[in-house]
Amino acid sequence: MYRTIVMVLLNSLLLPVVLKAQEQKADKFVDDLMKKMTIDEKIGQLNLVTAGETMTGSVVSTDVETKIKSGQIGGIFSMSTPTKIRKTQELAIKYSRLKIPLIFGIDVIHGYRTIFPIPLALAASWDMPLIEETARIAATEATADGIQWAFSPMVDISRDPRWGRISEGSGEDTYLGAKIATAMINGLQGGDLSSHHTMAACVKHFALYGASEAGRDYNSTDMSLHRMYNEYLPPYKAAVDAGVASVMTSFNDINGIPATANRWLLTEVLRKQWGFEGMVVSDYTSVNELIDHGLGDLQTVSALALQAGLDMDMVGEGFLHTLKHSLLQKKVTEQRINDACRNVLMLKYKLGLFEDPFRYCDEKRAKQQLFTESNRAKSREAATKTFVLLKNENKVLPLQKKGTVAVIGPLANTGANMPGTWSVSADHAQTLSLVDGMKEVMGDQVQILTHLGSNLLTDHAYQERATMFGRTIPRDERPEAEIIEEALTVAKEADVIIAALGESSEMSGESSSRTDLQIPKTQQNLLKALLKTDKPVVLVLFTGRPLTLTWEQENVPAILNVWFGGTETGKAVADVLFGDINPSGKITATFPKNVGQIPLYYAHKNTGRPLSNAPWFQKFKSNYLDVDNAPLYPFGYGLSYTKFDYSEIVLDRQRLSPDGEIKASVTITNSGEYDGEEVVQLYIQDVVASITRPVKELKGFQKIFLKKGANQTVSFTLTEDDLKFYNTDLKYTTEPGEFKVYIGTNSADTKTATFTLDPRTLH
Repeated sequence: MYRTIVMVLLNSLLLPVVLKAQEQKADKFVDDLMKKMTIDEKIGQLNLVTAGETMTGSVVSTDVETKIKSGQIGGIFSMSTPTKIRKTQELAIKYSRLKIPLIFGIDVIHGYRTIFPIPLALAASWDMPLIEETARIAATEATADGIQWAFSPMVDISRDPRWGRISEGSGEDTYLGAKIATAMINGLQGGDLSSHHTMAACVKHFALYGASEAGRDYNSTDMSLHRMYNEYLPPYKAAVDAGVASVMTSFNDINGIPATANRWLLTEVLRKQWGFEGMVVSDYTSVNELIDHGLGDLQTVSALALQAGLDMDMVGEGFLHTLKHSLLQKKVTEQRINDACRNVLMLKYKLGLFEDPFRYCDEKRAKQQLFTESNRAKSREAATKTFVLLKNENKVLPLQKKGTVAVIGPLANTGANMPGTWSVSADHAQTLSLVDGMKEVMGDQVQILTHLGSNLLTDHAYQERATMFGRTIPRDERPEAEIIEEALTVAKEADVIIAALGESSEMSGESSSRTDLQIPKTQQNLLKALLKTDKPVVLVLFTGRPLTLTWEQENVPAILNVWFGGTETGKAVADVLFGDINPSGKITATFPKNVGQIPLYYAHKNTGRPLSNAPWFQKFKSNYLDVDNAPLYPFGYGLSYTKFDYSEIVLDRQRLSPDGEIKASVTITNSGEYDGEEVVQLYIQDVVASITRPVKELKGFQKIFLKKGANQTVSFTLTEDDLKFYNTDLKYTTEPGEFKVYIGTNSADTKTATFTLDPRTLH
C-alpha cells in the first residue's frame, strides 16, 4: 500500500516534468524545420486537398501529384487504404525538398467500416462509456486503414429539426452535448496521439451552425452573446477542454461575419479566452464561399480568413494561390503564416508522422482490424441501446417468437439505408436489410413475409434526391392503390404487421433540410390501410430527425423509433421487437406536434404572460389558436417494456453554501414485468436571477439497470458550479437565491424539490 502511494506521488510529480520536456522537444523540432522552409513551403502546408475518393462537396482538387512533389500540399482529405496512402505519402517523402509528411483525414462520424448508429441516435443512449467505445473502435479501424485525422465530432446544438444535419449531432441540450463531445474526443484521441490506434479529432462546426435560420443548411445565424455563451458555445468549449487536436469552422455568419473569417470567434474566443493551441481548418471550400457572402474576391477573403485565425484551407486553394501576393502587399503578416504553418506541423509531430511517415500504413492491420466480428457485435449492442419506444398500447411489444410476421414498407428491404447518413466508408453490400436481419435472428421460429407496400415518396425526382450516394430504394410505378392492395394480401397472412416507414438515410444529413416533417403521404396511406386489417401494427420508424407524428401517436398501437442503427440495424431491431433487449433510449431532441411549433425545446424561457396548465388556450397569453404549446414527445422521453416508479426527492440539506454541496436522491422501483434500464434525469431552475433563465436545465443523469421488482436509490451531488451561468457582462457566475431541482424519467415528467443557494461571505 505504502509503495503504491509513493509511486502515485512520484508519477504526479514527474508527469509535468516529462510533458514539459516533450513540449520542448516538439517546439525545437518544429522551430528547426521552419527555419529551413521557404514562404512557399510554409503556405503549402496550409493547403488541404481532396483525393476525390469520397465527396462531401462540389469541388475536386486537380494536379495533386505535382503539387505534393513541389511541397504545395499539407494534407489529403478523403483517401483510404494503407496502399494508396503509402504511395501518396511516398510522393512527399521522396520528392518534396524537405520531405515533410502529409496528414490524411476523412469523415469518421459514427464509425468507419463498422458503422454505429447515427450521432443523434447514439445520444439517445445517454451512455457515455458506450459512446466513447464506439469512437475508439472507429479510430482503431480508420487508423488501420491508414487515416490519422477524423473530422468529428459535430457538437452543434440544434433546436430546429428541419435542419438535416441535426442527425449528425447530439440534439438540443447544452449539458448533454458537452458530455458527448468529451466522450467522443476521448474515444478518438485516447491518451496518446502518436499511438497507432488513435487519431486526431476535429470538433465542428465552430460555431452556431445548428442555429441556421429557417432550418436551411449553410444559412445565416443571428443570436445574442448571452445565448451563445450559455446555450450554444459550451459543447465546443468542452471539446477544447478535453484536448481536441483541431477545430473546423462553420459555414454560417456570426454577428455579420462568416465564421471562417471571424477573428473574434477564432482568435479572441477560441485562442485567447479558451486557450486552444491546436490547428484550425476550414470546412469544404468555406474560404472561397466568403466571396458569395460578400466579403471580396478570392485574394481578399483568403487574407481575411488567415488573419482571423484560420490555419488550413480545405479544398478551395485560396491560400495556396493568393497568400504570397497578399504578403507582398502587406494584407497578411509573415508571422500569421508562420503561426498557421506551425500549428499544422505540430499536429503532424504529435501524430508521430515525422518519426515514421508510414506508421499508419500497415496492410496486416487493415486485414485484421476492419469490420471484425467483435466490432459488429458492439454495433448491434449500441443500436439496441439507442432505439426509443415512443408508444406501446396494450403491450403489443415485445412480440412472441412464433407465428407469421409481415414486414411491409419501403424501408423493409434496403440494406444500403440502414447505416444512415454520413457513413462514407461503409460497405453497403455487407449491411443486411431489416427483413434479412430479422430472418437471420429469428431463424425458423418466426415466418417473415415482406412487401414494398408503397414508394418512399410519390414524387420520382424527390425520391432520387432522397436516395443519393447508392442508397437507392426500388420504385413501383403502378398506381398507389394497386401497390397497397397487393401489400394487404401479404398482410392478411400474418399475425402481426411491422410497418417499416419513415425517412431514407439521405432525407437527413448535409444539404437535406425539409419543411414537411411528416411521414411521406404515400407511406401514411399505406399505414392507414394496414391499420384497417385489425391486426396488431407496429410502426418501426426510420428517421434522422424528430418528425411530426401526431396522427401516428393517436392511431398506431406501437411505435419504435430505430433511427438509423448502423451496420447491424436489422439484427438489433429484431433483438428489441422480440424482447431479447428491453429498449432504453430517450430522445435528445424534442418532437413537435407540427412544424409551426418550431423551434421547440424544453429549456425555453418564460414570457411575461406564461400559459398556465389549463385550458391550453387563454386569450392574451403566450400560445397558439390551433394547437397547444406542449410537444408531442418531450426531451428525454422514451418508454420501456417495464415500468419505473419514482419516489419523491430527498435533499440532504435545504441550503447550499458556496463551497459546499447538496445531495438530491430518489428511489427508482421497477414495478413492471421485465428487467430494464432507465435514464434518471436531473434538471434545475434558477427561480430569480438578474437575467431571464430557462424553466429547466439538465444538470445530471444516470443510466441504471434494474431487475423486475428491484429498486435503487439514485443520488446526484450539486455544487455551486452546477448553478453557474453567463450574466449580462458575460461573467461566469452564480447568484444566491431559490433553486428548484427536478428529477424524473423525462424533462416533463419529474418530481420537484427546492433549495437555497447562500450568498458568499465577504471577508
